[in-house]
Amino acid sequence: MWAMIGTPELFVTNFHRRFTGVSATADAVVSQQNGRFNMKLVGDPLPSGPQPLSYRQAVALSRRAPIDHPFAIWHVRRNQEMMAAIVARDVLRLPIRIVFTSAAQRYHSYVPRAMIAKMDAVVATTQKAANYVPHVADVIPHGVDTLRFEPAEDRSIAWRSLNLPGDHGIGIVGRIRPEKGTDRFVDAMCRLLPQRPGFTAVMLGRVMPSDQEFQKQLQRRIADVGLEDRIVFMGEQPSSKIPQWMRSLSLLVAPARYEGYGMTPLEAMASGVAVVATDTGVYRSILQDGETGYVVDLDDQVALEEALFAITADPDQLLRMGQTARRYATEHLSLQAETDGYSRIYQELWQGQTFE
Repeated sequence: MWAMIGTPELFVTNFHRRFTGVSATADAVVSQQNGRFNMKLVGDPLPSGPQPLSYRQAVALSRRAPIDHPFAIWHVRRNQEMMAAIVARDVLRLPIRIVFTSAAQRYHSYVPRAMIAKMDAVVATTQKAANYVPHVADVIPHGVDTLRFEPAEDRSIAWRSLNLPGDHGIGIVGRIRPEKGTDRFVDAMCRLLPQRPGFTAVMLGRVMPSDQEFQKQLQRRIADVGLEDRIVFMGEQPSSKIPQWMRSLSLLVAPARYEGYGMTPLEAMASGVAVVATDTGVYRSILQDGETGYVVDLDDQVALEEALFAITADPDQLLRMGQTARRYATEHLSLQAETDGYSRIYQELWQGQTFE
């Protein structure tokens, strides 16, 4: 059966059972590539991808080059995926080349650095990330699917459908842990919400066993100020539900202490939601202070809270900022542009381009 359909020209790996931020960015691109290329997904399923192959099946399919190209391309995004592709290329001697997407805005540890040095092409998601890796073929920002993430026709109706109190939602999306700044969010909400009776705060994200005590501390902090019904842990949500949550919010907060890239503000902006974020990941380059939200210094809790007080002072202005964010997302944060960028890199590799 494989011989009848020809050797795939592109293999996209996803070696992670949980749907993480890396999975989300891969899934968005795969949704566009899965018709443009003779492509196979390898490893664990993605919502928008084809039925995945096992690593063994992918190796078997890669033993011959595609009809129209001198080799197949394996596109990887994680350390274990790099290792698997290197084994396929260098140990099994398969006719493949490896493209790695790097979002980290800091130096990788020794083992990942050694593997990245063996990549045929590296795509950085920001110019800052490009400073930490070799073989950079291009800087290609992540894009957002502006059809999947779109504004609600009536945000107040969308919020009420969640059966939560108040008229407006303030959300944070991501694992409940210090790195994501969940404690910063809770502290800010404990100060803000008594002055903003129409707002309710929600936290969407998984709590790992190692972070359960951290969550309990936050819950005690919330209980101390009597806001248990207005600062709510909603747990991890299925990826299919995230667009509904996004378009129900009036404001997204991204107070992380470190973020390699950070997709949730892009998804919020595409959903017509204003954003307040700390200066990490890609946030400084996509948010316009006073127009689509605010970016504050990384370790400045006072500035974070001041921005939240300012942006929630006028709900009508908050709505207008969300509308501006939507326009910016459709004009500048296109998933199509990201997919086109990858296609260009693949073609350059197939044509014999090398990246030093």
